[in-house]
Formats: sequence, C-alpha cells, structure tokens
Amino acid sequence: MLREIILDTETTGLSHQAGHRIVEIGCIELLNHMPTGKHYQVYINPEREVPPESTAITGLTHDFLKNHGVFASVADDFLSFIQDDRLVIHNANFDVGFLNAELVRLNKPKIEMYRVVDTLLIARRKFPGSPASLDALCKRFQIDLGGRSKHGALLDSQLLAQVYLELLGGRQRQLGIQKDAGRQENQDISNSTVVVFPRRDFVLKSGEEESHKDFVKKIYGNLWGY
Repeated sequence: MLREIILDTETTGLSHQAGHRIVEIGCIELLNHMPTGKHYQVYINPEREVPPESTAITGLTHDFLKNHGVFASVADDFLSFIQDDRLVIHNANFDVGFLNAELVRLNKPKIEMYRVVDTLLIARRKFPGSPASLDALCKRFQIDLGGRSKHGALLDSQLLAQVYLELLGGRQRQLGIQKDAGRQENQDISNSTVVVFPRRDFVLKSGEEESHKDFVKKIYGNLWGY
C-alpha cells in the first residue's frame, strides 16, 4: 500500500526568513492515491502578532491563536502522523521552508525534498502557460470551491487531494482505461535501465525476528499476517 500525505500550512506571512510563522497545519492521508478519512489538523500560536493581511486570507486572529499551543507542543504529533511517507504539497518550497524553519528551532531533522511531490510543478508541466494555483486547478477539474470563503490548511488539503488525483490521470487511471497513458508508461519502462544487485544473505541475531514482527504489525494493511 502506497501511503502519501497531502499537506498544507497557513502562515502569518510569505517569508519565514522575515520572522513569519506557521498558524495552521492540515494533512490528509492517502493510500494508493485515495483518501482514507484519516487526517491531522492543528492551529498553532505563532508567538508573534498576526498581520491583518494574514487574517484577511485565513480568518485567523491573534486573539484566537494565542489560546493554542506553540509549534514545539505539536511537533511530535505532527511528525508521528506524517512518518517517513511521501508528502504531496502545492508550491512545496513554501510549506517545507516554513516547516523546516520550525523543526530547526527544535533541533529536529528537516524534511528532505526528495520525499516531496510538488503538484504546482506537475501542473505547470502538464498545462504550460496556464494558471496553476490551487483555485485555478479546482476550476479546471470542476472541483467544488463553494465552501472555501477563506484559506484553511485542512480544507485546502482536501481540495488538493482531488486535484492530485486528476493530475495523475483522474479516476479512470485507477481502472486502467487510458490506453494512451498505458502505452506511454510501457514505453518509459522499456527505455529504463534495470540495475540488478547481487544477493545478500544475513544471519539474524537473537531477538531480531521478533522485533521485525512487532514492527510489521504496526504497518497498515501489511501482507505478512503478523
């Protein structure tokens, strides 16, 4: 099962280097590109004033946010939810930059870009010259924006989950209906380089097999029956 996390943040401004901070994180869990219903959402006290321009976009005020925990109080729960799985983000450099600024303050490992899928880049490659904002893509794919009067991290993650599926080829892709796409995938595979690694045998140390079974039990939908 491929586990991915759709992720979005809301912030007090456009640059963490200028001292702006995260005020909301929203995440949606996908398995094989489809939402499971599991999500993570939290409001965060940014430990600074919230500019009126930010409130106009998100609807979040300083008086509301000051009653919530700071990033340090939610960091472990957030990292536990995303685990080491692939992150799907629209305009990823923005969100990852803010998240890494917060993680560095806590001496925690940064999020590496190799595990991030940026849907903004996908949209720009797929529709060159066309608007590629989340709003524009929702309109292109006829995704309902009726409930989006303000930007919200969880709501935007829900919208992005739908956009992501469309960028991958839509629901038909799940059924293998798009023959042209299938031919292209076969062509890509046939032109790829296959690297064969030599077999490696390992001798298990005492207790390692039981530790492995305990670890596998924690994997959602594992195939080994532990």
